[in-house]
Amino acid sequence: MTGASYRPPALRNAATAKIDGQLVYAIGDIHGSYLLLRDLLARIAADAAATARGRRPIIILLGDLIDRGPHSAQVVEAVAWLQRHHGFETRLLMGNHERAMIAFIDHPAEAGEWLLFGGDATLRCYGVEPPALGAPVRALIAARDALLQRMPAAHLLCLQQALPMLTLGDYAFVHAGIRPGRPITEQEEEDVLWIGAEFTASTERFEKIVVHGHSITEEVQWPGNRIGIDTGAYRSGILTALRIEDDWLRLIQTGKEEAPRAAA
Repeated sequence: MTGASYRPPALRNAATAKIDGQLVYAIGDIHGSYLLLRDLLARIAADAAATARGRRPIIILLGDLIDRGPHSAQVVEAVAWLQRHHGFETRLLMGNHERAMIAFIDHPAEAGEWLLFGGDATLRCYGVEPPALGAPVRALIAARDALLQRMPAAHLLCLQQALPMLTLGDYAFVHAGIRPGRPITEQEEEDVLWIGAEFTASTERFEKIVVHGHSITEEVQWPGNRIGIDTGAYRSGILTALRIEDDWLRLIQTGKEEAPRAAA
């Protein structure tokens, strides 16, 4: 249980948005923040117990489970467990960090840049010392091989099977966003995993309300055409879930843990 809870206000009523009668919890970027995920899942479970009314709740993780934070392996294990747990229907979306890790596994000599934006933390979490900056190709290959030896097959399969996008009712769920001016069915993976300001600055009315992570903000963003829920868990201590029902949205968030007091 976190010590200092962050209590956000309820989001405004989404008066015309439908999600086919489902109860959905979308979770933003986790980045190895296992303790926050554990707390958030407990809150979601309690909320679902009070509101499901016979429905099987859906959890949608918006990608970037791994990197930067200290406990990527534990996060992936938790998500793999959720996918086997029949109390929830769990869907994982591909994030740019998962795609970068998979590229490193497939082609370590060409994809070593993954180590420069958080992959080093994931390697350490699996007990692999990251190669030094500028290390030769053989060191990258050795690190990849060591990772595959230590990573459970279920973890790799979980990440490899992540979806690029999911649509439910009036909502589209995606990691980074979509390319404005292009139909949702024609979006390219490069955009849905990596797009930034071209999407977040757009005032275009998209075909669906786009729920996304990737672009860190202190508060949840709701400009009307999209909902951004990446509140930078690994650095802010706030991990966000968005509960979606027909005509209604609400936030569930963890707070930053209080530092333990020194002994007197």
